[in-house]
Amino acid sequence: MILLSPQNWPDYALIDSGNFEKLERFGAYFLARPEPKALWNKSLSEQEWNRLVQTRFVTGAGFGKAGKEDSGTWQMVKKMPEQWQISYNGDGFGLRMRLGLTAFKHVGLFPEQAPNWEYVYQAVRRIGGAEEAPKILNLFAYTGGASLAARAAGGEVTHLDAVRQVVTWARENMEASKMEGIRWIVEDALKFVRRQVRRGALFQGIILDPPAYGHGPEGERWKLDECLFDLLQECNAVLAPHNSFVLLNLYANGYSAVLADTLARQAFGDSGTYSFGELMLEDQCTKKLPLSVFARVER
Repeated sequence: MILLSPQNWPDYALIDSGNFEKLERFGAYFLARPEPKALWNKSLSEQEWNRLVQTRFVTGAGFGKAGKEDSGTWQMVKKMPEQWQISYNGDGFGLRMRLGLTAFKHVGLFPEQAPNWEYVYQAVRRIGGAEEAPKILNLFAYTGGASLAARAAGGEVTHLDAVRQVVTWARENMEASKMEGIRWIVEDALKFVRRQVRRGALFQGIILDPPAYGHGPEGERWKLDECLFDLLQECNAVLAPHNSFVLLNLYANGYSAVLADTLARQAFGDSGTYSFGELMLEDQCTKKLPLSVFARVER
Protein backbone atom coordinates (compact mmCIF):
# COMPACT_ATOMS: atom_id res chain seq x y z
CA MET A 1 0.00 0.00 0.00
CA ILE A 2 1.52 3.30 -1.15
CA LEU A 3 0.47 6.78 0.04
CA LEU A 4 1.52 9.56 -2.33
CA SER A 5 1.19 13.35 -2.45
CA PRO A 6 2.68 16.10 -4.67
CA GLN A 7 6.12 17.33 -3.67
CA ASN A 8 7.95 20.64 -4.26
CA TRP A 9 5.30 22.33 -6.37
CA PRO A 10 5.69 26.14 -6.08
CA ASP A 11 2.51 26.86 -8.09
CA TYR A 12 0.19 24.82 -5.85
CA ALA A 13 -0.53 24.48 -2.13
CA LEU A 14 -3.35 23.10 0.01
CA ILE A 15 -3.50 25.78 2.69
CA ASP A 16 -6.15 24.32 5.02
CA SER A 17 -9.02 21.84 5.03
CA GLY A 18 -11.99 21.13 7.28
CA ASN A 19 -15.71 21.60 7.81
CA PHE A 20 -16.24 20.06 4.34
CA GLU A 21 -14.13 22.68 2.55
CA LYS A 22 -10.57 23.08 1.29
CA LEU A 23 -8.58 26.26 0.76
CA GLU A 24 -6.06 26.00 -2.08
CA ARG A 25 -3.57 28.24 -3.85
CA PHE A 26 -3.23 27.80 -7.62
CA GLY A 27 -0.45 30.11 -8.73
CA ALA A 28 -1.24 33.53 -7.23
CA TYR A 29 -4.92 32.82 -6.51
CA PHE A 30 -6.64 31.36 -3.43
CA LEU A 31 -9.80 29.28 -3.97
CA ALA A 32 -12.21 27.74 -1.45
CA ARG A 33 -14.09 24.67 -2.66
CA PRO A 34 -16.38 22.04 -1.12
CA GLU A 35 -14.60 18.87 0.02
CA PRO A 36 -16.83 16.04 1.35
CA LYS A 37 -13.84 14.17 2.78
CA ALA A 38 -12.69 17.06 5.00
CA LEU A 39 -14.64 15.78 8.02
CA TRP A 40 -12.52 17.56 10.63
CA ASN A 41 -12.44 21.17 11.82
CA LYS A 42 -10.50 23.87 10.01
CA SER A 43 -7.16 24.76 11.56
CA LEU A 44 -7.26 28.39 10.47
CA SER A 45 -9.96 30.79 11.60
CA GLU A 46 -12.78 31.93 9.32
CA GLN A 47 -11.22 35.38 9.43
CA GLU A 48 -7.97 33.95 8.04
CA TRP A 49 -9.82 32.08 5.29
CA ASN A 50 -11.74 35.23 4.38
CA ARG A 51 -8.54 37.25 4.33
CA LEU A 52 -6.93 34.86 1.82
CA VAL A 53 -9.73 33.60 -0.41
CA GLN A 54 -10.42 35.29 -3.74
CA THR A 55 -13.30 33.11 -4.90
CA ARG A 56 -15.46 30.52 -3.19
CA PHE A 57 -17.55 27.82 -4.84
CA VAL A 58 -21.13 27.89 -3.57
CA THR A 59 -23.13 24.71 -4.11
CA GLY A 60 -26.39 24.73 -6.02
CA ALA A 61 -29.77 23.18 -5.31
CA GLY A 62 -28.82 19.97 -7.11
CA PHE A 63 -25.53 19.49 -5.28
CA GLY A 64 -25.08 15.86 -4.26
CA LYS A 65 -27.63 14.51 -6.72
CA ALA A 66 -26.72 12.24 -9.62
CA GLY A 67 -25.50 14.34 -12.53
CA LYS A 68 -25.40 17.51 -10.43
CA GLU A 69 -23.22 16.44 -7.52
CA ASP A 70 -20.69 19.21 -8.12
CA SER A 71 -23.00 21.91 -9.45
CA GLY A 72 -23.02 25.47 -8.17
CA THR A 73 -21.51 28.89 -8.79
CA TRP A 74 -18.34 30.81 -7.96
CA GLN A 75 -18.76 33.69 -5.53
CA MET A 76 -16.07 36.29 -6.22
CA VAL A 77 -14.65 37.80 -3.05
CA LYS A 78 -11.71 39.61 -4.67
CA LYS A 79 -10.97 40.33 -8.30
CA MET A 80 -9.23 37.53 -10.20
CA PRO A 81 -9.28 36.23 -13.79
CA GLU A 82 -11.63 33.44 -14.82
CA GLN A 83 -8.71 31.75 -16.63
CA TRP A 84 -5.00 31.63 -15.82
CA GLN A 85 -2.01 29.29 -16.16
CA ILE A 86 0.27 27.46 -13.75
CA SER A 87 3.38 25.33 -14.21
CA TYR A 88 4.40 21.92 -12.92
CA ASN A 89 8.08 21.03 -13.02
CA GLY A 90 8.50 17.29 -12.68
CA ASP A 91 11.54 15.06 -12.47
CA GLY A 92 12.80 15.54 -16.02
CA PHE A 93 9.76 17.22 -17.56
CA GLY A 94 7.67 20.38 -17.29
CA LEU A 95 4.00 21.13 -17.88
CA ARG A 96 2.10 24.35 -18.39
CA MET A 97 -1.64 24.10 -17.82
CA ARG A 98 -4.55 26.49 -18.21
CA LEU A 99 -6.98 26.70 -15.30
CA GLY A 100 -10.52 28.05 -15.28
CA LEU A 101 -13.53 28.42 -13.02
CA THR A 102 -16.07 25.82 -14.23
CA ALA A 103 -19.70 25.32 -13.21
CA PHE A 104 -18.82 22.02 -11.50
CA LYS A 105 -16.31 23.27 -8.87
CA HIS A 106 -13.37 21.94 -10.91
CA VAL A 107 -10.60 24.15 -12.27
CA GLY A 108 -9.18 21.85 -14.96
CA LEU A 109 -6.56 20.25 -12.77
CA PHE A 110 -6.53 17.66 -9.98
CA PRO A 111 -3.30 18.50 -8.13
CA GLU A 112 -3.19 15.19 -6.23
CA GLN A 113 -2.57 13.55 -9.64
CA ALA A 114 1.01 14.87 -9.80
CA PRO A 115 2.50 11.58 -8.47
CA ASN A 116 0.65 9.75 -11.25
CA TRP A 117 2.17 12.13 -13.82
CA GLU A 118 5.59 11.32 -12.39
CA TYR A 119 4.86 7.60 -12.59
CA VAL A 120 3.66 7.82 -16.20
CA TYR A 121 6.72 9.80 -17.26
CA GLN A 122 9.12 7.29 -15.68
CA ALA A 123 7.17 4.27 -16.96
CA VAL A 124 7.20 5.53 -20.55
CA ARG A 125 10.90 6.36 -20.29
CA ARG A 126 11.59 2.83 -19.04
CA ILE A 127 9.67 1.24 -21.89
CA GLY A 128 11.21 3.61 -24.41
CA GLY A 129 14.62 2.16 -23.65
CA ALA A 130 13.44 -1.16 -25.04
CA GLU A 131 11.06 -0.03 -27.79
CA GLU A 132 10.78 2.93 -30.16
CA ALA A 133 8.03 5.46 -29.32
CA PRO A 134 5.85 3.41 -26.97
CA LYS A 135 2.14 3.65 -27.80
CA ILE A 136 0.21 5.09 -24.85
CA LEU A 137 -3.59 5.19 -24.53
CA ASN A 138 -5.11 7.63 -22.03
CA LEU A 139 -8.83 6.98 -21.43
CA PHE A 140 -11.14 9.50 -19.71
CA ALA A 141 -8.13 11.75 -20.17
CA TYR A 142 -9.70 15.09 -19.13
CA THR A 143 -7.36 18.07 -19.64
CA GLY A 144 -4.33 15.92 -20.28
CA GLY A 145 -1.83 16.00 -17.41
CA ALA A 146 -0.99 12.30 -17.85
CA SER A 147 -1.04 12.60 -21.66
CA LEU A 148 1.49 15.43 -21.49
CA ALA A 149 3.73 13.49 -19.10
CA ALA A 150 3.67 10.50 -21.46
CA ARG A 151 4.40 12.69 -24.47
CA ALA A 152 7.25 14.43 -22.65
CA ALA A 153 8.78 10.99 -22.08
CA GLY A 154 8.66 10.21 -25.81
CA GLY A 155 5.39 8.28 -25.99
CA GLU A 156 3.11 8.13 -29.03
CA VAL A 157 0.01 9.26 -27.15
CA THR A 158 -3.68 8.74 -27.92
CA HIS A 159 -5.78 11.02 -25.69
CA LEU A 160 -9.47 10.05 -25.44
CA ASP A 161 -12.35 11.77 -23.69
CA ALA A 162 -16.09 11.85 -24.38
CA VAL A 163 -16.35 15.64 -23.95
CA ARG A 164 -15.09 17.69 -26.89
CA GLN A 165 -14.59 20.84 -24.79
CA VAL A 166 -12.12 19.18 -22.41
CA VAL A 167 -10.23 17.63 -25.33
CA THR A 168 -9.88 21.15 -26.73
CA TRP A 169 -8.69 22.26 -23.28
CA ALA A 170 -6.11 19.46 -23.24
CA ARG A 171 -4.84 20.54 -26.65
CA GLU A 172 -4.38 24.09 -25.32
CA ASN A 173 -2.33 22.61 -22.46
CA MET A 174 -0.16 20.71 -24.95
CA GLU A 175 0.52 23.90 -26.87
CA ALA A 176 1.19 25.87 -23.67
CA SER A 177 3.66 23.13 -22.66
CA LYS A 178 5.41 23.54 -26.06
CA MET A 179 4.65 19.97 -27.15
CA GLU A 180 3.01 18.50 -30.24
CA GLY A 181 2.01 15.18 -31.77
CA ILE A 182 -0.74 13.92 -29.43
CA ARG A 183 -3.62 12.12 -31.15
CA TRP A 184 -7.00 13.50 -30.00
CA ILE A 185 -10.12 11.29 -29.88
CA VAL A 186 -13.66 12.29 -28.82
CA GLU A 187 -15.43 8.97 -28.28
CA ASP A 188 -16.88 6.53 -25.79
CA ALA A 189 -13.97 4.71 -24.12
CA LEU A 190 -15.45 1.20 -24.17
CA LYS A 191 -16.51 1.50 -27.82
CA PHE A 192 -13.02 2.72 -28.82
CA VAL A 193 -11.17 -0.05 -26.96
CA ARG A 194 -13.43 -2.76 -28.39
CA ARG A 195 -12.64 -1.48 -31.88
CA GLN A 196 -8.91 -1.65 -31.10
CA VAL A 197 -9.36 -5.26 -29.98
CA ARG A 198 -10.97 -6.12 -33.32
CA ARG A 199 -8.10 -4.42 -35.15
CA GLY A 200 -5.45 -6.27 -33.15
CA ALA A 201 -3.92 -3.05 -31.84
CA LEU A 202 -1.44 -3.11 -28.95
CA PHE A 203 -0.46 -0.37 -26.49
CA GLN A 204 2.57 -0.31 -24.22
CA GLY A 205 0.80 1.92 -21.69
CA ILE A 206 -2.87 2.31 -20.75
CA ILE A 207 -4.06 5.02 -18.35
CA LEU A 208 -7.63 5.06 -17.02
CA ASP A 209 -9.32 7.63 -14.78
CA PRO A 210 -13.02 6.77 -15.17
CA PRO A 211 -15.85 8.75 -13.57
CA ALA A 212 -18.62 7.19 -11.48
CA TYR A 213 -21.06 7.76 -14.32
CA GLY A 214 -21.33 9.64 -17.58
CA HIS A 215 -22.30 9.52 -21.24
CA GLY A 216 -20.38 9.13 -24.47
CA PRO A 217 -20.68 11.69 -27.29
CA GLU A 218 -23.49 9.62 -28.86
CA GLY A 219 -25.34 9.05 -25.60
CA GLU A 220 -23.53 5.86 -24.61
CA ARG A 221 -24.20 5.13 -20.95
CA TRP A 222 -21.30 4.73 -18.53
CA LYS A 223 -21.77 3.52 -14.96
CA LEU A 224 -18.59 2.61 -13.11
CA ASP A 225 -20.02 -0.32 -11.12
CA GLU A 226 -21.44 -1.94 -14.24
CA CYS A 227 -18.87 -1.09 -16.92
CA LEU A 228 -15.43 -0.88 -15.31
CA PHE A 229 -14.50 -4.55 -15.19
CA ASP A 230 -15.65 -5.10 -18.78
CA LEU A 231 -13.47 -2.18 -19.88
CA LEU A 232 -10.45 -3.50 -17.98
CA GLN A 233 -10.84 -6.91 -19.60
CA GLU A 234 -10.97 -5.27 -23.03
CA CYS A 235 -7.86 -3.25 -22.13
CA ASN A 236 -6.07 -6.48 -21.27
CA ALA A 237 -6.62 -7.62 -24.86
CA VAL A 238 -4.80 -4.55 -26.23
CA LEU A 239 -2.02 -4.36 -23.61
CA ALA A 240 1.36 -5.49 -24.91
CA PRO A 241 2.51 -8.68 -23.15
CA HIS A 242 5.97 -7.27 -22.38
CA ASN A 243 7.42 -3.82 -21.58
CA SER A 244 4.02 -2.37 -20.75
CA PHE A 245 2.06 -0.81 -17.88
CA VAL A 246 -1.44 0.07 -16.72
CA LEU A 247 -2.42 2.89 -14.39
CA LEU A 248 -5.97 2.82 -13.01
CA ASN A 249 -7.16 5.79 -10.93
CA LEU A 250 -10.53 5.89 -9.16
CA TYR A 251 -12.32 8.75 -7.39
CA ALA A 252 -15.68 7.09 -6.71
CA ASN A 253 -16.70 7.00 -3.06
CA GLY A 254 -16.64 3.48 -1.66
CA TYR A 255 -13.82 2.33 -3.96
CA SER A 256 -10.77 1.38 -1.93
CA ALA A 257 -7.19 0.85 -3.08
CA VAL A 258 -7.57 -2.86 -2.29
CA LEU A 259 -10.61 -3.00 -4.56
CA ALA A 260 -8.68 -1.26 -7.37
CA ASP A 261 -5.85 -3.76 -6.96
CA THR A 262 -8.22 -6.74 -7.02
CA LEU A 263 -9.95 -5.43 -10.15
CA ALA A 264 -6.59 -5.02 -11.87
CA ARG A 265 -5.37 -8.49 -10.89
CA GLN A 266 -8.57 -10.13 -12.10
CA ALA A 267 -8.57 -8.24 -15.40
CA PHE A 268 -4.86 -8.43 -16.27
CA GLY A 269 -3.94 -11.86 -14.88
CA ASP A 270 -0.86 -13.27 -13.24
CA SER A 271 1.78 -11.86 -15.57
CA GLY A 272 3.12 -8.64 -14.14
CA THR A 273 3.98 -6.73 -11.00
CA TYR A 274 1.16 -5.06 -9.08
CA SER A 275 1.09 -2.11 -6.70
CA PHE A 276 -1.70 0.03 -5.28
CA GLY A 277 -2.27 2.97 -2.98
CA GLU A 278 -3.92 6.33 -2.34
CA LEU A 279 -3.29 9.82 -3.60
CA MET A 280 -3.65 12.57 -1.03
CA LEU A 281 -2.95 16.20 -0.33
CA GLU A 282 -1.40 17.37 2.93
CA ASP A 283 -2.41 20.86 4.01
CA GLN A 284 -0.06 23.34 5.58
CA CYS A 285 -1.48 22.39 8.99
CA THR A 286 -0.31 18.76 8.36
CA LYS A 287 -3.79 17.24 7.91
CA LYS A 288 -3.80 14.53 5.25
CA LEU A 289 -6.74 14.61 2.81
CA PRO A 290 -7.22 11.34 0.86
CA LEU A 291 -8.73 11.96 -2.58
CA SER A 292 -8.31 9.01 -4.94
CA VAL A 293 -7.03 5.42 -5.12
CA PHE A 294 -4.89 3.79 -7.78
CA ALA A 295 -3.64 0.44 -8.98
CA ARG A 296 -0.64 -0.14 -11.24
CA VAL A 297 0.39 -3.11 -13.37
CA GLU A 298 3.83 -3.51 -14.94
CA ARG A 299 4.85 -6.22 -17.38
